[in-house]
Amino acid sequence: MSTIQTQRRDSEGVGPLHEEITACRACPRLVEWRERIARDKRRAYRDWTYWGRAVPGFGDPRAGLVIVGLAPAAHGANRTGRYFTGDRSGEFLLAGLHRAGFSNQPRSDHREDGLVLTDAFISAPCRCAPPDNKPLPEELARCAPFFDRELALLPVRVILALGAIAWNASLAWMQRTGVAIPSPRPAFGHGAELRLPGVPVLLGSYHVSQQNTQTGRLTPAMFDAVTARVRVVLAEPREECARGSLFA
Repeated sequence: MSTIQTQRRDSEGVGPLHEEITACRACPRLVEWRERIARDKRRAYRDWTYWGRAVPGFGDPRAGLVIVGLAPAAHGANRTGRYFTGDRSGEFLLAGLHRAGFSNQPRSDHREDGLVLTDAFISAPCRCAPPDNKPLPEELARCAPFFDRELALLPVRVILALGAIAWNASLAWMQRTGVAIPSPRPAFGHGAELRLPGVPVLLGSYHVSQQNTQTGRLTPAMFDAVTARVRVVLAEPREECARGSLFA
């Protein structure tokens, strides 16, 4: 079995969890939207059979790094069935992960193109493409058990949150595991770093959306600085990663 086949078998939802995620129809608004997009399509992808379902995470099942996005892109993961695959946000992210040694290739256009992540896993708090890229609070709440169960399957040491929604979803996950979050609640920011006892180190980066990357709000150099910090934290002894402190 090839490396990519093994990684897909072991990490894309991990068997029964993968099946539960892809079969989920819990949010009527999201189901209607994802299926409408899959039916109507974009002209450039009229020959594609869109995924049009909820999207499980993917990557290395032994990952120390979990990258948390927002949700499947309407014509990205909602089309290809894999996060950051086949869209501009993915081009920026995977190029950065490739430079940092977490990805074997700098872009991914479809699920069979040979992409393999090493020591990295990609997940999201919302599993279906939402209208205007804005999931509702109740939709995020319905997805939260999938997020919890996916993280529980991984030996995660660092969470890289792409954007404020991913940051807050990661804090909410920590709370659900019984961790006390400081007050005032740690605010998201590019380069923000949160260390609390017993949970992975949380790092923040602006989302890799075109809105950020095409305006210069997020540059490759800025993203490289964050992935360099990820490497530093992953190289720390485990007791160092668990030591509680807060940086901004």
